[in-house]
Amino acid sequence: MQRETAMCLAVPLEIVSLTTGQRAVVRRGEGTLEIDVSLLDAPHVGDFVLVHAGYAIGTVDRLEAEETLRLLEESDPRADG
Repeated sequence: MQRETAMCLAVPLEIVSLTTGQRAVVRRGEGTLEIDVSLLDAPHVGDFVLVHAGYAIGTVDRLEAEETLRLLEESDPRADG
């Protein structure tokens, strides 16, 4: 019997605004998502953060974030092209 394996990912997303109470809005594709940034020392607009389950769990530099997003898009079987 074959078991399906689930994998969780932390995805790099860019902070576009900081809101009240340790929250931020990040750009996600064409839209936005509100996340919790309480695990970060000092988040700033423009930072790329690793987001897992609605929480920013760390930061990553822009080049690494862009490369990771490119690789994720290439590996997505639902992507066109």
